[in-house]
This record gives sequence, structure tokens and C-alpha cells, in this order.
Amino acid sequence: MIDVGAHAGQFSKLFARMAPAGHVYAFEPSAYARSVMAPAVAFNGLRNLTLVPLGLGERAASLVLHTPLKRSHSLGFGIAHLGAGVGPSVDQTIDVTTLDAFAQGRALGRLDFIKADIEGWELRALKGGEATLRQFLPALYLEVDEALMRRAGDTPEDLFGWLGAMSYRAFTTPGMQPITAYDGAGDYLFVAEPDELSILAELR
Repeated sequence: MIDVGAHAGQFSKLFARMAPAGHVYAFEPSAYARSVMAPAVAFNGLRNLTLVPLGLGERAASLVLHTPLKRSHSLGFGIAHLGAGVGPSVDQTIDVTTLDAFAQGRALGRLDFIKADIEGWELRALKGGEATLRQFLPALYLEVDEALMRRAGDTPEDLFGWLGAMSYRAFTTPGMQPITAYDGAGDYLFVAEPDELSILAELR
């Protein structure tokens, strides 16, 4: 599975323990967040977890990551974001790759699950992995927030429409109610429904 926006590794560590025979690739471009996560991964002996010091986007690029400063002057590294900056922040230039390039470079044989919490950049990361999504049809657990997506120039309607065109169905969490449109800021699960041609191809 792939954790996009691993932050301090809370989800990555959980996923690695849940799937000891699998592998977790945790994408985290923030140097500060990685300085928190890397020692924790080593301390817990999670050999099936790889920390990737990159962001994911629609195309390879060097972009500015904004890490907001809280009123206490501490770093809000869990809400670091790409796109338009808002308020005082510590800025870092990061390297961004695409999911497709990463999947090809690693020669992934399967991809079952993607979690993405990247403060409005979710659609950009997914668009850079369209071929990979179509190949593996992983389940997607995404933060979707209209205000955050606006920073990237996207909307929840863009996201729902783009995934819907690839036969993904959306569910609210944790209630797991099927929905067809954005229902407010929160986490959503998207599950692919292969079309008949895809099913026939697999049977052959």
C-alpha cells in the first residue's frame, strides 16, 4: 500500500503491522516530519515500511512546501501543504514525482490500497498515477476538503467526477454509506468497480 502524506507515520506504522507480509511505501516530503517518523520506524523494527522523501503530483517538479507556524511558534507539520501559502510558514523546496513513475521504477506487482491526506493536493497526486490506478484498481482512502482543494485550483466535484469516470464508488467514513457526490469535508473511501471488459480480460 501507499501512504501519501505520511506525516509522523501514525497510519504507516499501523498499516505495516496490519500487513506484515505486505509492504508500505510512505511518501513524506517534509524534512521535519521525516525527522520525527524515521526514528520511530527504526525503533519499532518495521522492515516492511519504506519512507520515501518525495511528494506526489500530476508531474515531476520542484515545488514549495509550506509548513504553517502555530501561535505557539511550533511547526504545524501535519498541515504542511503545496499550492498557495496562507499565513506565516516555514517553506521548503521539495521534489515531486508521479505515482506512475514510482510504480514503474519499483516494478510493483500489485497495489491494494492508497491513503492520501495532503491538504488539498489529493487529485493532483491521483492524476499522476492514472495508469497505475487503472492497472491495479486500489481502494482509496482520501481526505476531501473543498477549502483545501481550492488552494490547488481543484474542487471536490473534480475529484468525484474524475474517479467516477474510472468506475470508483464513494462511501462516507466511518458510516460506509454509498454516496454519489461530495458531502462535506471529511475522509472518504473510494472502491473501484471493474467494468465487464476488465472482468472478461482477467478471466482470459
